[in-house]
Amino acid sequence: MKINYTIQFFDDWHCGSGLASGADLDALVIKDKDNLPFVPGKTIKGLIKEAFDDINQFSDEKIDIEKINKAFGYFNSADDLGKGDLFFKNAELPESQKEAIVKNNASKFLYRTIASTAIDDEGIAAEHSLRKIEVTVPCTVKGSIIADKIDEDIEKIICKSFDYIKRLGQNRNRGLGRCKFTFINKED
Repeated sequence: MKINYTIQFFDDWHCGSGLASGADLDALVIKDKDNLPFVPGKTIKGLIKEAFDDINQFSDEKIDIEKINKAFGYFNSADDLGKGDLFFKNAELPESQKEAIVKNNASKFLYRTIASTAIDDEGIAAEHSLRKIEVTVPCTVKGSIIADKIDEDIEKIICKSFDYIKRLGQNRNRGLGRCKFTFINKED
């Protein structure tokens, strides 16, 4: 079974690679082999799990923790961990767009650089605080959640979670990564 969805970004966004670009950029966007951006499946899993937990906590209809652990996996200790039934694929640009971008060598147009700096109490830039990060321009990516079978209660909350997530990526609390998750369809 597969749940397909899109993520439409309304602002620049940054899913980090953990890499820097020497003295020029402090944080690079994660990219695939064709230099195209994507949202890692583990990032999506974390966002949906967080939204799922919030919805389950404040909803009148509680979902059993065993069902949640079976779907998402759990970690209690190094000796007590379990892999979840759900597999979250990376969310990527649609295939036709990827092909056109690669064919026209246009991936460089998907990124730009933004800078920020810390301001001290006197309104002056703090020394050594200039920070530049690479961001991806607004676009829409497609993703999937795959499992042999998805419990009906879990599926409903996953779809509710899509409406709950409004931002993702680095600096999402500072204006980056405003987005909308949209359920597309379910394949059996």
